[in-house]
Amino acid sequence: MNRIPDTQRAFILSLHDVAPHSWPLYQSFLRELQRPASLVSTLLVVPDFHRHDPAERSPAFCRAMAERQAAGDELVLHGWSHSDDGPTPKGPREWVRRRILTHEGEFSALNEAAAYARIRDGLALCRRQDWRVSGFVPPGWLSNEASRRAIRDAGFDYRTDAGALYRLADGERLPLPTVVMSSRSSWRRRWFERLNQARLRRFQHRPVIRLALHPVDLRHPESRAFWRRTIDALSEQRRCVSKAQWLMENERLPASGSESL
Repeated sequence: MNRIPDTQRAFILSLHDVAPHSWPLYQSFLRELQRPASLVSTLLVVPDFHRHDPAERSPAFCRAMAERQAAGDELVLHGWSHSDDGPTPKGPREWVRRRILTHEGEFSALNEAAAYARIRDGLALCRRQDWRVSGFVPPGWLSNEASRRAIRDAGFDYRTDAGALYRLADGERLPLPTVVMSSRSSWRRRWFERLNQARLRRFQHRPVIRLALHPVDLRHPESRAFWRRTIDALSEQRRCVSKAQWLMENERLPASGSESL
């Protein structure tokens, strides 16, 4: 593998599950970082988190998102409710995928019409708030073939899963090395910190690294400290870019964003 110049290396700061209840956690965390002015965040916005935290009932949150976008952050549609209320899992593999690994795979078992309806409602919210979105990230990074068709047909430029970014115009798969924590228990936090240190060493010569933060990470001092150290270190070594920015710089996407429904 040819090494790319240091000046071209980048990292993506991806903040998941952004909603009125979680935004204060992210705000306080971002203020703790050494170089906050150099950071460009990719904000994965959930329109109605678990159906009890509707974004539009919080004008302050909606204004904050508009201000962050105006300052250079990217807004990405992250499902509708972030809750897996689809059909009951069939078979052990699907049960593990949707009930053991996560309960958040909203788009893991929807039919195409149901998936499209949720995306349509999310894009309508974005239009009302004058938020520009060109990407879609299914909650839990889980989707089935039907929901992927709905995502493609909605006009997004890209979608991502746990290991890659997909350009929807031609289906090209672009590997996206990812660092993510699991903060649900103390042993998971310890184990994932060691795992992520090894991942960061392995990814050091990759052109881009994605950091995937979740609100639960910031509620635990050890996970919060890991992310603070990691972001501060990468800020000294790499440029921080949004997903859409990195893709455009590498001639992966057209300069214009996607059309909303």
